[in-house]
Amino acid sequence: MSNKTRGGQFIVKETKCEDIFTPEDFNEEQLMMRDSVKEFVDKELWAHKDRFEKKDYAYTEETMRKAGELGLLGVAVPEAYGGLGMGFVSTMLVCDYISGATGSFSTAFGAHTGIGTMPITLYGTEEQKLKYVPKLASGEWFGAYCLTEPGAGSDANSGKTKAVLSEDGKYYTITGQKMWISNAGFCSLFIVFARIGDDKNITGFIVENDPANGISMNEEEHKLGIRASSTRQVFFNETKVPVENMLSERGNGFKIAMNALNVGRIKLAAACLDAQRRVISGAVNYSNERIQFNTPISQFGAIRSKLAEMATSCYAGESASYRAAKDIEDRIAEREAAGSTHQEAELKGVEEYAIECSILKVAVSEDVQNCSDEGIQIFGGMGFSEDTPMESAWRDARIARIYEGTNEINRMLSVGMLVKKAMKGHVDLLGPASEVQAELMGIPSFETPDYSELFAEEKEMIGKLKKAFLMVAGGAVQKYGPDLDAHQQLLMAASDILIEIYMAESTILRTEKLAKAKGEAAVKEQIAMAQLYLYKAVDIITQKGKEGIVSFAEGDEQRMMLMGLRRYTKYTNMPNVVGLREIITSKLVAENAYCF
Repeated sequence: MSNKTRGGQFIVKETKCEDIFTPEDFNEEQLMMRDSVKEFVDKELWAHKDRFEKKDYAYTEETMRKAGELGLLGVAVPEAYGGLGMGFVSTMLVCDYISGATGSFSTAFGAHTGIGTMPITLYGTEEQKLKYVPKLASGEWFGAYCLTEPGAGSDANSGKTKAVLSEDGKYYTITGQKMWISNAGFCSLFIVFARIGDDKNITGFIVENDPANGISMNEEEHKLGIRASSTRQVFFNETKVPVENMLSERGNGFKIAMNALNVGRIKLAAACLDAQRRVISGAVNYSNERIQFNTPISQFGAIRSKLAEMATSCYAGESASYRAAKDIEDRIAEREAAGSTHQEAELKGVEEYAIECSILKVAVSEDVQNCSDEGIQIFGGMGFSEDTPMESAWRDARIARIYEGTNEINRMLSVGMLVKKAMKGHVDLLGPASEVQAELMGIPSFETPDYSELFAEEKEMIGKLKKAFLMVAGGAVQKYGPDLDAHQQLLMAASDILIEIYMAESTILRTEKLAKAKGEAAVKEQIAMAQLYLYKAVDIITQKGKEGIVSFAEGDEQRMMLMGLRRYTKYTNMPNVVGLREIITSKLVAENAYCF
């Protein structure tokens, strides 16, 4: 294996900036792809934003067809099935830049290219792939994904939809009700999950959308946001599906659903990035033009603080998303080189970094909500009006914390998967956790370290924050063992620590790499963002660490751990937070846009 860390290993290993991929590393082809996607978005989506807000479902379908003609629906599809066969980073890039204008289109795009097409490319037989994938890649057909039911949401495996084998063994009849089905109104094909007999796990099926075959739908749902994305309930009444349309094998549906969602999660993080860039640029424009008290409001500290925080979160989200995307791409390449099929390599590559996918889904979906909320605030009364794009951005952002697994589920998954990896021996958590315990019993060093090199103190701080995580999570695992799952509030606190470490480390490493390439003076704003992000992360980790420790430890153990938490969250030199924000906002205001 290369010096790549495995999934989840970032928490116990030090990563060097040379070993991560950053948005500054895009190659010529990727930059050209990005520019052509932006051109499509500005012309077809951004310029007609009002049509999406007025629930013009037909326009969503029309723009999806155009995206298909441009090859944008097939970026992740192998060339053998009519796609562009691009690497994972390039598919992330397309997903990022195609999703910023309106959540209505990005939901249609994500549901079609991700959970609508991906299960067939990853689990389909050769016949299934040749029959369906080229039509999906070109946009001749659209896909939808039927997992959720009225009684089966987060507990996806509890679905009641039934599949019964016919007496001649040639087809299954599917009966049941699915809800919140994106693209239902214009799709040609459903990936449907149903239970055969009393199977423990559900099974996946490829079902063509034919109303004459017992398929009916409710009217379009009226939703808070993503208004022009088609969302309907779908009913199957003795719908006949040939046996050869079973996806993978019987009982494998839950696994298919979970793996499709892993890919969906990191792509959803990407889909929240350009929305932030557009909101930030819009907010900066407005604050430069809006005069109050004879001064552009971009000159007021209260507004400047907001702009700096918005830009910092966006920059952190980019840093972490592309770091993980490249790790996945490299893992896929390694598996292919070792003889795996593309299907197998892609599945295992994404599965390897499922922890990072969950972290990103949570962090970036919450950032886009905060960003659009502050966008409204900067616009003031105008922000609340439908005449400015802020209120629709805020409404569209809200769903991101719910779909592809709620953020609560993803928080628990991130820590739960890490503990499972430790049990399997894929990530050594227990060794480092017991070293931390031993260190807490020892006497801390009082020498003042040499912090002359850029980020020396910040990187030391990241190392200490990892110890804080190991101390809290290790203590919880020791106390509750396999029953840790039952202690959701502890898992949530531990996951917030894990999330902040990954995001802060990614931001620092991206900036360190950038500073080595361009010189520190040229990237002083990025350095300020990395330092500001870390400062905020330390605050969150202090709070969540304390919450965890006082909830499961008592007496001497509790005192010891709280002392450890103080030691692991202590700066030698505190940053000047207002000063950092000033550096960031001065650049934004001067450039009149998000410019990093």
